Amino acid sequence: MTTENTEIDKEMDDVTLDNNASEEQIVADELSVEEQLTQDLAKEKDKYLRLFAEFENYKRRTSKERIELYKTANQEVLLAMLPVLDDFDRAMVEILKSDDQLLLKGVELIHEKLKSTLVSKGLEQVEVKAGDAFDADFAEAITQIPAPNMKGKIVDVLEKGYKLGDKIIRFPKVVIGQ
Repeated sequence: MTTENTEIDKEMDDVTLDNNASEEQIVADELSVEEQLTQDLAKEKDKYLRLFAEFENYKRRTSKERIELYKTANQEVLLAMLPVLDDFDRAMVEILKSDDQLLLKGVELIHEKLKSTLVSKGLEQVEVKAGDAFDADFAEAITQIPAPNMKGKIVDVLEKGYKLGDKIIRFPKVVIGQ
């Protein structure tokens, strides 16, 4: 009987070991499935965050482009009006030479109204004057004249420059010293 019990015990121990091993395998499989799911979740969260950040950048960029478009939407019209403004400035210089005060006052009113309307639409004059250092980013040199004491500086402004917002739509045309 002891031999039979020993054999039965051995069989029972083998079955128990097999059961324990298979349970450990199942637990290991479950952990690896949980780990796999955790990794998959982390990957999906990362993809979601990147997509969300990309969308936020897209919204910010399109909003900025839309604002810029509104600022410069009337650029074409303002560019067409600049020669009229230049002619008006030249006319004002000539009218100032005459003695007709009523004509001067009337034309002055119209000139100021035109300038204020253009300014209200975002047009600004680029401020350059004789004696300033020449900067090619803000002015266009038409010609150079010999001027030893004005070398590299603006001698004369031939045509005013204008900007719309931060963008220069017409560069001032200047003469610089050589």
